[in-house]
Formats: sequence, C-alpha cells, structure tokens
Amino acid sequence: MRHPSLHSFVQKSIAALLLATLAVTPAVAQSAKPAAKGKAAPAAAAPAPKVDYNAVDWTTIQRIRNEAFRNSKVMDILSDLTDGIGPRLTGSPNMKKANEWTRDQLTKYGLENARLEPWGKFGRGWSYETSTVRMTAPDKAELIALPKAWTPGTNGPVRGKVTRFRATTAADLEKYKGKIAGAILLMGDMRELKPIEKPQSERYDEKMLADLSQYRIPAAPSAAAAQFAGRQRFLRELLKFLEDEKAAVLIEPSRSPGEGGTIFVQGGGSYRKGEPVGIPNLVMNIEHFGRISRLLDKNRDVELEVNVSARFHDDDEFAYNTIAEIPGTDPQLKDQVVMLGAHLDSWHGGTGATDNAAGSAVAMEAVRIIKALGLKPRRTIRIALWTGEEQGLLGARGWAAEHLAARPENTDPAVQNLPAFMRPPVGALSFKPEWDKVSVYFNVDNGTGKIRGVWLQENAMVYPIFKAWMEPFADLGMTTLTMRNTGGSDFLAFDGVGVPGFAFLQDEVEYDTRTHHSNMDTYERIQREDMMQAAAIEAAFVWQAAQRDEMLPRKPLPPDPPRQQPQQTPAAPAR
Repeated sequence: MRHPSLHSFVQKSIAALLLATLAVTPAVAQSAKPAAKGKAAPAAAAPAPKVDYNAVDWTTIQRIRNEAFRNSKVMDILSDLTDGIGPRLTGSPNMKKANEWTRDQLTKYGLENARLEPWGKFGRGWSYETSTVRMTAPDKAELIALPKAWTPGTNGPVRGKVTRFRATTAADLEKYKGKIAGAILLMGDMRELKPIEKPQSERYDEKMLADLSQYRIPAAPSAAAAQFAGRQRFLRELLKFLEDEKAAVLIEPSRSPGEGGTIFVQGGGSYRKGEPVGIPNLVMNIEHFGRISRLLDKNRDVELEVNVSARFHDDDEFAYNTIAEIPGTDPQLKDQVVMLGAHLDSWHGGTGATDNAAGSAVAMEAVRIIKALGLKPRRTIRIALWTGEEQGLLGARGWAAEHLAARPENTDPAVQNLPAFMRPPVGALSFKPEWDKVSVYFNVDNGTGKIRGVWLQENAMVYPIFKAWMEPFADLGMTTLTMRNTGGSDFLAFDGVGVPGFAFLQDEVEYDTRTHHSNMDTYERIQREDMMQAAAIEAAFVWQAAQRDEMLPRKPLPPDPPRQQPQQTPAAPAR
C-alpha cells in the first residue's frame, strides 16, 4: 500500500528540483553545457584553503612524534659525544673534536651554513691523562682522586708526608708561611656521613608540579653575591700563596652529596694567561679522605705518592660555538630566526653526559627530525651549541653581545670578583641588527629528565601560546607552565637582552645528587625514553614558533633603556 505522506513528499521534492533547475543563471547553465567536441571542459579552480599558522599543527606534530619515537637517533648522538669524544672542557682538544664533529654531523642531516663561530678570546685549554694517588704508609692502598681543571701536573710522582691544612681567610695563610715547602696538604676536615635513606633519583609528582605553577614573589637581594665574590678573592690569594710557598700537592674532599665513589670536581687554577694556577690540586673520594683525616687526628704519619699528568694548551686562545641552520622559505619571514640549543662543553671528571651532552643531543635530534620529515619552515631555524657555559655562559653571552645586544662592562672594583654574568648591569643596551629578527630561543640543560613544562621567565604573553603547544604532549607528562624565573644556563643570555629565551622544566632524576659536575656523569645515567620525549617536544615547539604569523611576544626590558641605533658588526671568521 502506498504511504500517502511519502507520496506527497516525493511529489514536492520533484517539483522543487524542477524549479531549481529552471532558476539556474545563464552563466551556470552555460557551464553545465557539454564541452565542444574534442575539447575538455575547463575545471573550476578551487580556492586554496587558508592555513591558520597560529593554530596547533596536529598533523605535523604527529609526524614529529612518529619520527622521534620510531626512528630515534638521539642515543647514537649522545654516545658519539660521550663515549667517542669524552669530556669537553672549553679550550681542550676534546672540545675542538666536539665542535668539528657536531658541525659535520649537522651538515650530514642537511642543515646549511654549518660552521664554528668564535665568540671571543677564552684563554688556555687544559687536559689531563693520569691521576693516581697511593697511600704508602702506614698502609698501602689505592685512593681515588681527580685533579681540578687548570691546575698543573706533578711532573712525575711526588712522595711525602701529609700535612693538615686549614685556611678560609687570607689571615689563616700566615701561620703556614715558610712551613709547607714540598708538603702534600690535606685541606679541611672530614664531614659526617649518614646513610643514604632517601632515593637519590626524583621525578616531579602532581603536587610538586602544582606548586611550581604558582608564581613566587622574588625575594629581596641577599648577601650571596658578596659572599661568592669574597670566596673568589680568597681562592686567588690561596693559589698565589701555595705557588710562592712551593707546596707540592693540595688535596680536598669531594663536596656533599659526593660519596660512595662519586666525586664532584670542577676548576681550580685559571684559564686566563698570566693569572696564578697554583699547585697540583685534587679532589678525593670522601671515604678515602676520611681515612687519611682520622689517621692525622690520631697523630699518625701518613705518606702518599701522587702522580698527575696534566697539560695546558695555548695554541688557540679563541673558543667556538657550533652553528647551523634550516633556511626559512616564506619571503616575508625567512629573515626571522627561531633558535634552539644547549651547551656542548662539560667538566672533565666524567664524560659530560647529563651536563650537557643530553641537551646537545636533544637539540641535534630535533633539527634532524625536522629535516628527515622534509618540513619547510617559514622562518629560519638555527641551532647553536655553546662553549664556555661552565665558566659563566661565555659562549652564549659572547654570541648575544655580537648579534643581539650588549651593555658596557661593569668595571666597579666591588664586583670584579664576580663572574661577568653575575655583575649588575650598567648603561643602556646597544642593539645589533639581529635583535629584531630572533623570535625565540629554547634551551635544554637539566640532565636526563623528561620535559614537564616551561619556565616562562615572567613572560605572561606567551602563556596562552605555550599552553596550546603543550596539549599534544599531555599524554607524555608535559602539563606545567610556571611564571617563575629560573637560571644557570645559556637562555639567560637572550632573556637578559630582551629576546625571549626559555628553559624547559625537566624532572630532576639524579642531576644534583649524582651526576652534575661529577665523575659519574656518564652515558649510563641517561634515560632513553626521556631523551626521545624531549626531542619530540623541542622539535614541535621550534616548528610551531617557525610557522606562526607573528614572532613570539616580548616582555618589557627592566628598566626600559633608550633604544640606540643598530650597529653593524663585522662578520666573525668561521671555521
């Protein structure tokens, strides 16, 4: 049986279709005619879809994730830096190898204009080959100790009795005058060791991340800078005193929390030509230091044999950053730059894995991913692997002063014992042409921990941007933006001159407790999954910054100095 309502619906539909057909405009009707015999009907040109470059590019981010997690090279890069080259003290032969290897590797990835760019005169390089310490009385034992950087070797084995040496001020040195020639000095007293009851590795939990997301009002200036300057002044006085008194060797205990075979060791002499380097200066495993200390407390004679082979390298007083680029393709934006990087240099006790081959490998992997996917950024992407970071952010600060902006050096005698980056700024910024061209710099330098968010450095304007960019990585634990400031790495060279510079917030893992500046800073302490996650996130953030219509917003300079005219700077020679 026919349904009456359905029949009515069909009749009305046919009538509407006929009316629509009769109402076709002449132009449309003409286009609907069959093409002339032998000619194809011209295809109507569809308008190109407008790309919203400010929206999250989910498709590209998924491709980045796939490459980062299924074809990762980050651990290969890390092994080449740590196992193949080893520690990378600025100015050393290994640093030169690392500069050249990273330059060549970035070229193999397809980056352009890969070069070694000098950032200024550094001074003397240093390396060591041998460090052995043996107790020869009252017992025979092999002891673990490493030399401080830029201290001399012993020129063969040195044997002698150990003398306790306690000095924290210039006045303390006077009591040793004329009494320590040829002596092996044990500096300081044994500290108390307690069992390690808490895990040395820690990751952020939700409560800790929630706390970090809350802004903390900066504290009033403290006396820390003055205390630091005082210590630096005393150390220079100590070096000269020990040289003048012709003491043989100085041995110190590893600082806390160094124990159980972990030795935290950094610099002791000076990399600046003409400054005193002191005498052979070693840091000893705390348990071995304790044995010697207790014997001396009981008035027992202790004899040691110390042999340190160390060299200064004076063939090239310049130091270099590794720079390479993926050129931009947008005619309007290609002169603007998005930067990422990490410091390539390290201390010499381990192989500089968590500090900071990890960050260097993540940055190299991020640009490798972008090139491997054949992505064409609108802005130029530039990777920079800095040197001299461990001596005061020297490579990044030198680059920023030449390319972005700089202030006059603070020559106040009261602050000359502070590293240059810690001295209060003076004078107005002198801006360079590239200051207007660099959109942002991203930095990784907190060890092996996975990325959990971003330190915003009080730049509220980027909060909604980064919040959107984080969303594709919430399933990987990246959830936190904090308005707080952090410090201690190369992004400060950008932030300090008004160019957005950001450090990623990372899990601590064992960074401060075990690996930071220690002999345990090796490949084995690196977590593969963390490195892959960090590389994917950094590649995505760099890509999004390179694609968006506008450069990232900048916070006001405090104080806002009068803008000077850009100064043309001669191009530095590349290697």
